[in-house]
Amino acid sequence: MEQSPATLELAPALADSALALSSHRLRAAPLEIHEPEHDSFLYVVAGAGLLTVGVERADLEVGSGGLVLAGERAAVESGPGELVLLQATIGPDSDRHAPLGARELVVGVDRASASQAIGARSFRVLFGPHNGSTRATLFVGYLPPGRAPWHYHLYDEIVWVPEGPGRVHRRSSDEPLDAGAAFRLRPREVHIVENSSPDRELAVLGIFTPAGSPAAAYLAEQ
Repeated sequence: MEQSPATLELAPALADSALALSSHRLRAAPLEIHEPEHDSFLYVVAGAGLLTVGVERADLEVGSGGLVLAGERAAVESGPGELVLLQATIGPDSDRHAPLGARELVVGVDRASASQAIGARSFRVLFGPHNGSTRATLFVGYLPPGRAPWHYHLYDEIVWVPEGPGRVHRRSSDEPLDAGAAFRLRPREVHIVENSSPDRELAVLGIFTPAGSPAAAYLAEQ
């Protein structure tokens, strides 16, 4: 008997947020996706596999993201060994950006162009209005050692950390970020995401809505 994918909720759905995040471990049985109202981002953490959406198929590998739109029927199959991937869902209440380019099914992080964010930080956008995602943006951010100034964003965001060490500072809290940590940043929530390593870059995966640029940050009182 095929073993069903093991699913773990990392950032469960909230009544006042369009975003949620979960992880899946696949060995033999495929992951079937059919969300009538929600778009889905996929991101491969470990292993390799195949994404099928309708009649289209694309290979998945570590660092690649996939896009499944509301109403589409999709399946993810694992290659040899285990496939670990994240699924972020974006609900129908999210604002929609005007489309700016043709739809893509799978994008590897190495193919995404690099851009500058606050300070010396940079990011690569896997999905956004430029390639089919009008509800949200999926990106990988790269943080050098240290911390940025206190700032906030206008978008609603979930952040996942593949490897630590780091910390997320809020005005009233401070929590460590170890491998596999996930946290929310609500619109206008003042914060700092710190890279606690003295000599190693910290990568983070971000999903936010409305779609736009991860560089859209606003300085807060220091």
